[in-house]
Amino acid sequence: MGFVKGLLVRIASTAVAFWLATLLIPGITLDTGSAGEAVTTLVLVAVIFGVVNAVLQPIIKTVGCGLYLLTLGLIALVVNGLLFLLTSFIAGELDLPFHVDGFWPAAVLGALLVGVVTWLLGLIMDRD
Repeated sequence: MGFVKGLLVRIASTAVAFWLATLLIPGITLDTGSAGEAVTTLVLVAVIFGVVNAVLQPIIKTVGCGLYLLTLGLIALVVNGLLFLLTSFIAGELDLPFHVDGFWPAAVLGALLVGVVTWLLGLIMDRD
């Protein structure tokens, strides 16, 4: 039961973070007609983002370990921006009304905002 609760908390906090990104960052749009459609889209985009990160992030960190050391971790901003852009691409392929206009500044700032908000919400919501 704890695993399911933790997973739902992560999905919910990521969906809220994506919603905030659509409100605060120009170039990240959510074109829905109703609130229910917006919530559904945000949850699906949060799931896509989670799967993309779970699958690709470890591979990228392992292969690009030298770049992480060389740039003192700053390459993580580029990697996270590209993963955010990939999430937008996959959402578009699935006909979800979520779109990121480009790498800079939308994808990079969006990934940064989603990361920070998800972390903060995880701290608040993940209490037993």
